[in-house]
Amino acid sequence: MSTDARDLVIAGSGVSGLSAAVYAARADLDPLVLEGDEPGGQLTLTTDVENYLGFPEGVGGMDLIQRGKDQAEQFGAEFRHGSIEAAELDGQPMELSLSTGETLRTRALVVATGASARWVGADGEDELMGYGLSTCATCDGAFHRGDDVLVVGGGDSAMEEALFLAKFADTVTVLHRRDELRASEIMADRAREHDDVEFAWNTELLEIHGSQDDGVTGARIASHPDGYPKERHEDGTDVAVEEVDVGGVFYAIGHEPNTAFLRDTPVELDDSGYVQTARAEDAWATTETAVDGVFAAGDVMDPDYQQAVTAAGMGSMAALDAEEWLESSASVPAESAEAIPTEAGD
Repeated sequence: MSTDARDLVIAGSGVSGLSAAVYAARADLDPLVLEGDEPGGQLTLTTDVENYLGFPEGVGGMDLIQRGKDQAEQFGAEFRHGSIEAAELDGQPMELSLSTGETLRTRALVVATGASARWVGADGEDELMGYGLSTCATCDGAFHRGDDVLVVGGGDSAMEEALFLAKFADTVTVLHRRDELRASEIMADRAREHDDVEFAWNTELLEIHGSQDDGVTGARIASHPDGYPKERHEDGTDVAVEEVDVGGVFYAIGHEPNTAFLRDTPVELDDSGYVQTARAEDAWATTETAVDGVFAAGDVMDPDYQQAVTAAGMGSMAALDAEEWLESSASVPAESAEAIPTEAGD
C-alpha cells in the first residue's frame, strides 16, 4: 500500500464519473473511482439509450456503463466498491470516510455521485423500472409512439414531461394527488391547453401492471374528491379505484442529489442539495466548487439537463479542471497513508 495520498478520487461510477475517470487516467493521474451504492447510476435503469452520440442503433444503459468502465480501466483507472459517508475537506490531503470502514486520503476529489429520482412507492415499480416505467421522458419518450401514458406529478417537471410525451403518445394523462398544480402558471397553461394532455385530479398511482418481457400494460389508480387518495386508501377510507390500460408510466416528482456527505463541509449546496460550482471570469463555466481541489460533474450539480451526454461532457471538464489544479498545486506535499482501516466503534 502506498504511503502517499491519492492524487485524485472520483466519487461515482455513472456516466460523469466514468468520463472523468477516462480523462484522468489518460493524464496519468491514477484515479480511484468509488463505485457508490448503486454502481453505474441511473443509466443502469434504462434498457435502451437512443440519444447518446455515436450509437445510431441505440445502446443498452448497462452496456454503455460497462463500456465506459472498461475504457477507464484500460487507461489505468482503479475501481473500488463503497461510497463516501463523511468528508474532511478543510486541509490537504483531504480525508474521506467510506462505507467500507476505510479512510481515504486524496489531494483532489471529483464529486459525480448523481441524483436519484424520487419514486412513488407503487406496487410493481421495482420490477418495471426501465421496462415501460421511466423517470425521464427525454430519454424514453420515443419508445411510446402511439401509447397511452401516465405522468405522475404536478410541478414544472411533470408539465415538461407531459408536453414532451405528447409528441409521441396518443394520450398523456397527468395524475396529481391534489386539484391544484404546483407548476408555474405558464407551464400549467401550456399543458392544460394541449389537446393530447389530460388531467386526473385528486388521483394517485397504486400499482403498475406488466412484466419485463411485455413492458407496462396497465395501472391501478385511486381518486378521492378531497385529494391524497393513496393515504386515505391505506387508512381504510373509501376511495374510487380504477384499472386503466396504458403502455407507459413516467415519474416526474423530482430528484434528490446524492450529497448528504457534503452537508457539513465547506462545499456550497443550493436549497435542494445540488452542488454549486463557481463561475470563472475567463471561462463560460467551471466544475470547481468553493473548496480548492474539489470538483463536481453530472446530475449532482445539474438540476436542469440531466442527460447522459451532458453528464459525460461535465465529467471530462471535471477531470481537466482537476488535472490543471493538481499541476498548479504540485508543491503542496501529499502526506499520510492512502487508506487506513477504521477501528470498530470509531
